[in-house]
Amino acid sequence: MQGVLYIVPTPIGNLSDMSFRAIELLKEVNLILAEDTRTSGVLLKHFEISTKMTAYHLHNEHKVVEGFAQRIAEGEKIALISDAGTPAISDPGFLLVRETIAKGAEVICLPGATAFVPALVASGFPSDRFVYEGFLPLKKGRQTRIKELAEEVRTIVMYESPHRIEKCLMQLQEFFGPDRPACLVREISKKFEEKRRGTLAELVQSVQESAPKGELVLVIAGKNN
Repeated sequence: MQGVLYIVPTPIGNLSDMSFRAIELLKEVNLILAEDTRTSGVLLKHFEISTKMTAYHLHNEHKVVEGFAQRIAEGEKIALISDAGTPAISDPGFLLVRETIAKGAEVICLPGATAFVPALVASGFPSDRFVYEGFLPLKKGRQTRIKELAEEVRTIVMYESPHRIEKCLMQLQEFFGPDRPACLVREISKKFEEKRRGTLAELVQSVQESAPKGELVLVIAGKNN
């Protein structure tokens, strides 16, 4: 019997965003692979899920991916979850998906929570065509990528951390121009969800006056939009 790898999104803020299907599936699989077993343990306990769980994260995935993919190919049903959101979207998961497919086993991804889609839709910028950047390179290639994005006509969506957001906005302002419209969204689906809208120059001033905390998504209008 062929196994299945299930990619299961988990809430990015509000636990009520967890789907009924996701809860049922996590109760049924043979094993849950979690980015952080302590974080996921709280989630599983809340939904009374007692399935065995083990760690699968950026620091061990190259070592364990072959073994888990082989177990799936031999018939096990394994679910992959991240700390929050959809696995493989700026989180571990791609390698396991690729290896599982290479071994001829099935991969099923449940629809569910991810941060960039709500931020994009709520930004008010065109969402019929957009570019998802994840996190910009920290050093090598960063300036080159920003220069390329400055010419992008589609809406741009990226993630950034609170301690780097001011520097990021200042760099973007330098190459995009201070008047490019943008929207900074934080803590999506949580109690203190907030959207800051304005030009890049205005957002620089905003974060300097009040440093944002929590998970951040930055949405930038495309060139000439």
